Amino acid sequence: MAVAVFLVQAIAVFGGPLQAQESRLPASVLPVVVQDGIATVQVENTVTLLPSDRRLIRMVFPDNHTTVLGETQTGAAEGSLRRLYATGQAAGNHGDLYENRDRGHSTLPEGAFPQLTRVTYGEKLRAARVDYGAALGLIFDAPLIGNSSMAATGGRFWRSLPRLILTQEGGPARLFQNYVAGQIHVYPEHKDHDPELGDLLPANTPYYLVSQGSSGFDQMHLEALAMILAAFRPDTKARLRETGLIAPTVQMVYRRARVLSREAYLSGAAHPSVFGAEEIVAGRMVSLANAIAPDSVPPMIRLEVVAEDLAEDERYFDTPSAIARIWRHEAFRREMVVSAEGTRDPNGRELMFSWVLLRGDPENTLIEPLDEKGRRARIEVSWQQPRATPGRNDVLSSRVDIGVFAHNGVFDSAPAFISILLPRHEQRVYELGQDGDWRLVRSDKVPRDEVYVDPLLFPDEP
Repeated sequence: MAVAVFLVQAIAVFGGPLQAQESRLPASVLPVVVQDGIATVQVENTVTLLPSDRRLIRMVFPDNHTTVLGETQTGAAEGSLRRLYATGQAAGNHGDLYENRDRGHSTLPEGAFPQLTRVTYGEKLRAARVDYGAALGLIFDAPLIGNSSMAATGGRFWRSLPRLILTQEGGPARLFQNYVAGQIHVYPEHKDHDPELGDLLPANTPYYLVSQGSSGFDQMHLEALAMILAAFRPDTKARLRETGLIAPTVQMVYRRARVLSREAYLSGAAHPSVFGAEEIVAGRMVSLANAIAPDSVPPMIRLEVVAEDLAEDERYFDTPSAIARIWRHEAFRREMVVSAEGTRDPNGRELMFSWVLLRGDPENTLIEPLDEKGRRARIEVSWQQPRATPGRNDVLSSRVDIGVFAHNGVFDSAPAFISILLPRHEQRVYELGQDGDWRLVRSDKVPRDEVYVDPLLFPDEP
């Protein structure tokens, strides 16, 4: 993606667009020149993006005449991609990056995608651990997929990398910056989405992919992402980079190809917080990615909370494509009005919006569009008990997820999410009073040794 596009679109919680250190990048900041399929990043290749501490890296890709896939890639989907690339109908992976952030613990096999440039880091950056763990520090001006098969495994604050990112200050905003820059990373859920403790992620986002399992279970997802990037038409891929829509469109293709119908896409089945590898159908991903013409590219949803009755300490984070709230107080019902009016189709197509309950109790969740095109909606959530996550009856969730989708007449967009996390460790009883209001008459705390309580989300709990 062009640097200018990122700087315009990467709106963070800082209150405005990020800006480069100077209006024009200083001549002393050298781009990274790819050599033999390797991009080695040194300190002198980075420039700070203000007002954050994120650093931008520019790339230079020489001509690449290697094959789109390696000899070990022999399936039907791979055959289809080879044919599309050979006839000029698919862009391939020239100009795409891959970075491994666990220092080789779980890495995409060399030779599987010969056109994919591998990112490595110089000694000073490695010493500063810039290459390690969650990808929240660097921004590249090229599409990037990556992974880090790691987790914080010890102590009171143990958590997967996805939960770590969502529970650290500024983490969700940096995920959104990655999203508009065209960067998608895969992280394992490692004990944060299992029958023992349930779904522990405080929110759902379209900004990364979380793989079911621990080390190594991210590999099939990485291969799927690489094939989607390779399967886009050359003119479509150029349009996606120009508009900052690489990552949202990859996410749409990845999710839509996992289900058989639009009805299923507009449901929780296509949008869990954690993805298993068994639903990956590479052939459908290649076909769908290649079917997107430049003038039918779907938009990225931009949400804004217009009104709500939640308290300040319940407003967890607001980013354009993911909003999160935590139910901390004793009210029986919470209400929000959310707008998607800031969403713009890249080709000026008229948009229709769908607001869908993806998980939660449908009898205790009301979604009411406020105009015929669905540009705004009123959301009302009443207290409800934990339920099984979509597609996993053995994993409980105490989170309500609402998905927002824009349809441009050809394709649905990637989802945006509104998540409301209820305290699963509380058992509440409400009664309806004579005045028509529900009142809390009893609240019991389940002991910590029976239900896990994230100390970063509910720090005041005994």
